Amino acid sequence: METKNLREMLAEAKDTSELMVDLAYAAVFFDDPDMADEVDGLESEISELVHDMRTLCVIAVRNPREAEAMSAVLQVISAVERIGNDAVDIARIVTRRLGIPHELVVDMAAAEEISHRVEIADGSHFANRPLSAFELPIVTGLRVMAIRRGRSWLIDPKGNEILQPTDVLFLRGSPDGIERLRELAGASSYTPPVAATETRALTDLDRAIDTLVEMKNLSEVAVGLAYSSLVYRDRSLAAEVRHLEDRLDEMNHRLELWVLGAAGDGADPGPLRGLLHLGTAAEDLGDQAQSMVWLVEKSGDLHPVLGIALGDTDDVVVRIPVAEQSQVADKTLAELELPIEPGFNVLAIDRGGHYRYRPRSQVRLVPGDQVLASGPEEGRAALAEMLGWVLTEDDDGDFVLEPLP
Repeated sequence: METKNLREMLAEAKDTSELMVDLAYAAVFFDDPDMADEVDGLESEISELVHDMRTLCVIAVRNPREAEAMSAVLQVISAVERIGNDAVDIARIVTRRLGIPHELVVDMAAAEEISHRVEIADGSHFANRPLSAFELPIVTGLRVMAIRRGRSWLIDPKGNEILQPTDVLFLRGSPDGIERLRELAGASSYTPPVAATETRALTDLDRAIDTLVEMKNLSEVAVGLAYSSLVYRDRSLAAEVRHLEDRLDEMNHRLELWVLGAAGDGADPGPLRGLLHLGTAAEDLGDQAQSMVWLVEKSGDLHPVLGIALGDTDDVVVRIPVAEQSQVADKTLAELELPIEPGFNVLAIDRGGHYRYRPRSQVRLVPGDQVLASGPEEGRAALAEMLGWVLTEDDDGDFVLEPLP
């Protein structure tokens, strides 16, 4: 049996917990018990990883100073475990048949980015060919998050992975590419859910559903930025996560009031249980994200295994708005080729308070977007110039953005 070290296990647990959240929300979207069962299956894997990691932490500590540093690792391990548990709670909306309003599924289907699941048929275009042959992020706008092959999982598969008949692909991205994706996989066509056509006044149920869709998005962003905050030891990202967690708390309070109002208006109470269940899980995802960034805000040096496992780097994180007359306005991330020059990767885009985490290459930037990106410190000024700003440093050593002349 292969023996893994703490760094490898922590990285695997991080990837698995994020995948579980994606799959859990997708299970609710598709009302798919099989996908929900797969989240349960991943829970056993992450539970085993958590147990082994805690054991290694105890064994590795040799003196009080190491114990203090290792406590940070244990806190992250506990947060990762809770994130996995929250994903299971979301999936159980399906397995326990709690139900959710059809309107929520319609709203999730209309999102700019969704999760999807497809099985590869024998004789299809995908069968027995490498994943890289299809350039799916470009052709379909969807990225493969994981492959289930029998009872084994391949998380974040590489381009040289040979796709096999009966492989189940789990993807995330634009819903516009689903039809092409299913055609390549040899799967039947897909019809997204549609809303009722009649026009009616906005109700408490409508408000609850809109709030919950936003909570889903914010909870995913909070978890992703929390991991990034640990990688970059970045307090500004930690503050961003704390802000998102506060918003999730406030939104969950409003959700509860609107669900109660909808019940008073005579709405079917069955699906309303699912809304409350989903809101509680989304709020707790924000709580766990905040638990992780507390280490960056309050602690001194983090244990080096955290940075190494989650992606140790000397890069910096910046938040820069897209100026009205910038050269990047109305261009896609693919056209800008930021990873090549000036060497930055976009972590998230804040558009009017609505976040998109891990934006794909087809996303277009518009004036007013707030771009959160990581890259080399020496490329910071060049990135600011691309976004329409001159980067200067004031007397206190703080960076200031001024419009390009």
